[in-house]
Order: sequence, then structure tokens, then C-alpha cells
Amino acid sequence: MKHLSLAALVVVLGAAGCAGGTTATRVETGPVASRAKDSPQPSDFVAWRSDFRRTAVASGIEPAVFDRAFAGVGVNPEVVRLDGRQAEFTKPIWEYLDSAASPTRIETGRAQAARLSATLDAIEARYGVDSQVVLAIWGMETNYGKNRGDIPVIESLATLAYDGRRRSFAEEQLIGALRILQSGDTTPERMVGSWAGAMGHTQFIPSSYLSYAVDFTDDGRRDVWAEDPTDALASAANYLARSGWVRGAPWGLEVHMPAGFDYTKADQKNRRPVSYWRDQGITLMDGRSLPDHGEAAIIAPAGARGPTFIVYRNFQVIKRYNNATSYAMGVGHLGDRIAGAGDFAAAWPRDERELSRTEKIELQRRLIAAGYDPGSTDGVIGPDTSTAIRGFQLAQGMTPDGYPSSILLERLR
Repeated sequence: MKHLSLAALVVVLGAAGCAGGTTATRVETGPVASRAKDSPQPSDFVAWRSDFRRTAVASGIEPAVFDRAFAGVGVNPEVVRLDGRQAEFTKPIWEYLDSAASPTRIETGRAQAARLSATLDAIEARYGVDSQVVLAIWGMETNYGKNRGDIPVIESLATLAYDGRRRSFAEEQLIGALRILQSGDTTPERMVGSWAGAMGHTQFIPSSYLSYAVDFTDDGRRDVWAEDPTDALASAANYLARSGWVRGAPWGLEVHMPAGFDYTKADQKNRRPVSYWRDQGITLMDGRSLPDHGEAAIIAPAGARGPTFIVYRNFQVIKRYNNATSYAMGVGHLGDRIAGAGDFAAAWPRDERELSRTEKIELQRRLIAAGYDPGSTDGVIGPDTSTAIRGFQLAQGMTPDGYPSSILLERLR
């Protein structure tokens, strides 16, 4: 799952196809809605639904469409549970990438590349997006369609809207989901997805689907739910193309860092001409000169002890799909491995312990106490926290790589 309030839930996916109101006769396949057993409908949920029905109708949703979509819909307890869950522990970047580009996922991606070669070639020809990246998004999002979710999208979004914490977002997506149903692209029974309302092989939310999903099969429906992944893969490619994908260019490359490099410059917001990084003494791992694919940044996702990368425009394009650095690296690396590339050359600092969420909150609070503003104390290590860490590291004579290590926390303590 991606896209909800996990930083980049609002996915954007390619140019519109022909969807509106057709009556295609294709046999419908794919997941079918699996409601929570006897989802409760408390009185305040019923009151919310009545109010929302008026809003939906005023937005152009036909009353009959609304009533059919909401038939039997209640508060899904699994959605409530998952929405309220905050993980105490997260994987370090190397474990995340081990999973993202596991041997099984690489092997399956290569098998899918062979099986769908004609379709992928046609998608790449139309949208100019390298097919291995489209495959990697499919692999990352749903394990090549195996884990698309089976929670009714109307019920999951209604639960999130009723719950209140994400009301405006969820209600906006509910209107979008109803528009999809009204257009005839799918039915309430087939409109299924994750607990957060992301749908299909490549997990689009309704607003993204409406704006950018495509009918690549020319059957009159933009069908991202079908067993056939063609429309979903084409839509993902179209999204990347619309976001500025550069065909044939890498997302990033592992680089060799010179001794004494100033790691305050290793920040993905610090995009410079490749000539600048060459002048800093940075090369590819084999010593060759950095290739020029336009402005680039240097990132050290595990700090100065781990592998370092030069990242180009395509890295930022992948982050439009999901704004996490780990996700963009996972998609990029998995795509490279599907295409035949090897693993990273430098070793990850696997002896380094990932801080828990509680420890990250403590780190942020201690940074504030030390006079360095991390922006928030939410346990999320974003750009502001990394900048604050660098400031503290510089003052302490540490390598200013912005990495939230256990050693850093001990120094703050």
C-alpha cells in the first residue's frame, strides 16, 4: 500500500483513456469485495452517511449510484485498526532493499518481463518509460498482482471519513470512487483494494485513477482490477511519463566518494550539474567519470558508512509515486536487477541498529533541547530533522551525514 497519508498517497497516473459510461461485455475477473462480517452501522455513522449523501448528490453523483455503492456499507473494524496503528520499529534501508529486490522478486519480475514482453514493448513505445521500471512498481506495490487487497473501497474510505482523522481526504476520494462507478468502469463488488483505498495492480487512489488511468486494451474501461494487468501497467507508465520520466536514463548510480568529502552536500535537495560532482572527486565505483543525465544530487541513505549514490531526475519522478526515499530506491534497484544489473558494490552498515519510533521522537526532542530545530517530534526523520542532525554533528566534530544513528542518540543524551 502506498499513497494515503503515508507521505505520497496521492498518486498520479498517466493520461485519461476512454471510460465514460460504456457497457463492455467482457467477463469480469479479479478480486471481489470482501466486507468485514456484519460491519456495524452506529447511529452517528448513519448520520454522517446521510450528510455525505447530500454532498455527493450535489457534486453530480446520481442518487441510485450512491445508494447501490453504500448498500451494506458500515464501519470496517480492520480499517479502523490499521489506520490507528503506528509501527514502533521499521526496517533499516538495507533490509528494506533486501526485501524489495529479493531473489524471488527479481526472478518473478524477469519471468513477467518474458511473459508480457509484447505488452510491455507496446507500453514503452507509447509512453517512453523503461519497462523494467513499470515492472518494478508492479512488483513493489502488489507483488506482481498477488496482493491487490480485497477490502471494498467504498467501505474503507467511508470508514476513514467517518473516523474523522482523515475526513476531508477520504470524502474527496469517496466522491472520486463514486464517479468511477457512475462512469461504468467497474462495479462496487469489484472496486476493492487496500485498507486505505488504493486499488488494483499498481494501487491507485480514486482521484488519481480519474485523472490519469488509461484504457490501453481499448475495451472501453480503464480496468486496473482485472486479472490482466495491462491497463494498470500502462497507467503506471503514463503517470511516470507525465511526471517527466527520461527514457534510458538511470534513476541513480552507486558512486565512490573521495576522502574528506563534505557530507553536508549529500542532500537530495542539493541538485547540481554533474560537472560539479565530478569536480568534487566523485566517480563511479569502477573509477569512471560520472555520466551526465542532467542535474543530480548525492544521497547517503545509511550515512557515510554505507553506499552512496548519485540520483538523477528519474529518482524524483519515482518519488512522485511515493515520496519515500526507500521506496524510490527500491523501485529503481528492483528495475535494475530485473534488467540484469548486479547488487550494490559497497557494504551496508548492517551492525548499525535502526532506532525505534520512540527513540526517534526522543532524538528530535533532544535536538530541540540542544538548539537544533527538527521541525517536529513525530518520529519521522524527514529533511528538517536531517538538517538539524547535521548541525549537531558539525558542532560535535562528527561526520555531518544527517543519519539518525544510535551513536548520535547517545551523544545527544
